[in-house]
Amino acid sequence: MELFGHAIDLGPLWLTLEVASISTAILLVPGIAIAWVLAHWKSPLRAAVEAVVALPLVLPPVVLGFYLLVFLNPQGWLTQTLHSLGYEGQLTFNKIGLIIGSVVYSLPFMVQPLLRAFEALPQNLLDAAATLRAGWWDRFFNVVLPLSRGGLIVALTLTFAHTVGEFGVVLMVGGNIPGKTRMVSIDIYNHVEAMEYAQAHILSALMLVFAVIVLTVVYGLYRQGSREHAA
Repeated sequence: MELFGHAIDLGPLWLTLEVASISTAILLVPGIAIAWVLAHWKSPLRAAVEAVVALPLVLPPVVLGFYLLVFLNPQGWLTQTLHSLGYEGQLTFNKIGLIIGSVVYSLPFMVQPLLRAFEALPQNLLDAAATLRAGWWDRFFNVVLPLSRGGLIVALTLTFAHTVGEFGVVLMVGGNIPGKTRMVSIDIYNHVEAMEYAQAHILSALMLVFAVIVLTVVYGLYRQGSREHAA
């Protein structure tokens, strides 16, 4: 495809959006479960578990990608176990590796907003629903989730956006295979390496606009949530 007079391969962009969408969908259920447990867990071990969940926030992506590469290697126990169950492929340098790496790397971006939303829930509303004999699932779907929708949307938005911008982890686990594992962040790097600055600029500008839109949505939801809690 030609943009602003320059040929741009949209394959990496579509792959990036696909991996980000799948990773965000996969993280939704475990993210809610982990955030809910942490929000109500009084154990001294909570700090340690929170630290593990938040580890990708501070760990250099290349380091995380390296250990994922070691863990998912074709001779590792996980891959060998899957082979014994009939799976004939491998977990690295393909789309599966990209998704696994994205899920691990983006986990805290799903959990943290949900955790803060669950912690801010008015306990008296949950107690009132329980007094009215609403079951746990009834309370969760009709009280907890509606009251936490701001945190849920922020979690989904941040997780998707963070996955779109990945570089180190996807490079280590997925590689740089054209038409197979090359995502948009790696494509930008390749254009810079080849001194194709116009193409790198176009792709970077698209990412910049995307990031501004995401942050505008997140801050808008945050301000709306603050007004609702203050009301």
